Amino acid sequence: MAGAVKAITIAGGGLAGLALGIALRRRDVPVVLHEAGSYPRHRVCGEFINGVSEATLERLGIAGLFADARRHRSTRWFVEGEPIYDAELPEPAIGLSRYVLDERMAGEFGGLGGELRTKSRARPEAREGLVWAAGRRAERESGWLGLKVHVEGVPMEADLEMHVGEAGYLGLAPVEGERVNACGLFRRRDGVKGKGADLLWAYLEANGLHQLADRLREARCDERSFTGVSAFRLGRQDPEDGLCVLGDAESMIPPFTGNGMSMAFEAAEAAVQPAADYAAGAAGWDEAVMELRRRLRRRFRRRLFTARLLHPFLLRAAGRHALALTARTGLLPFTPLFRLLR
Repeated sequence: MAGAVKAITIAGGGLAGLALGIALRRRDVPVVLHEAGSYPRHRVCGEFINGVSEATLERLGIAGLFADARRHRSTRWFVEGEPIYDAELPEPAIGLSRYVLDERMAGEFGGLGGELRTKSRARPEAREGLVWAAGRRAERESGWLGLKVHVEGVPMEADLEMHVGEAGYLGLAPVEGERVNACGLFRRRDGVKGKGADLLWAYLEANGLHQLADRLREARCDERSFTGVSAFRLGRQDPEDGLCVLGDAESMIPPFTGNGMSMAFEAAEAAVQPAADYAAGAAGWDEAVMELRRRLRRRFRRRLFTARLLHPFLLRAAGRHALALTARTGLLPFTPLFRLLR
């Protein structure tokens, strides 16, 4: 007689945790998912899904959740307020807010019989059957600040606008309805103050993006959508010893790549088979965790390495000058870089 299927516990109801939970439930694996917050909610996120394949979404069982989402095809880059580059994306990107997407995924997970416990915090411990997808480990010495808000009434010059300033950058991308997501990453600065969206506008001003700040101030701003995040570092994370980590808890790519949401889905896809093998008794937990780590490193090594090289380049005056020069002379290798980052 076959043994009972073992349950998987997932800590963190973001994209990676929910996607893994949905995929495992489609394989009849018992799943308990702990989410510290509740749905729907706003998150600091570019809400621009770039690089994930339709095949990945199908294998996770979530492709249908994007049927009505925007498809973005064009991009325009600005350096210190000046347009430097226009391009068609090699592949369409998906635009959908986390407010809508997370709630849809939570509903899908529950509809498949998953046990979703909101306002519930699990402990990060290396125990059998626990997948930690509850976000990055806090880095108190981090100098980064992420800010996001939704605005309406902003005429767009492309499907995605990327604005690079002196020590940070901001992306504009439409989501559902007339909403445009304004999400930026900045070096923290003493003396830059404000509440809600005013803090974001102040950081744009501090980074020399005065015209962009004025443009967004004139828009209709949904203050309820404003969110901020700090105390994080980019790249590979340092999890607790033996902890099975997924999503931002495993690695965080710089947001200018537009690949963060895609990587969450791809990480979930990589975790499905090892977790399912453990649940079925075909592999021990340590074996499953090692296999997941191997898959994640193989899948994301090149992407993270490329992003780590490019990110500081955008935040230095010489790098921004070189970016503008190569873009204006037609020498910017946009498509090859796009391929390297996926």
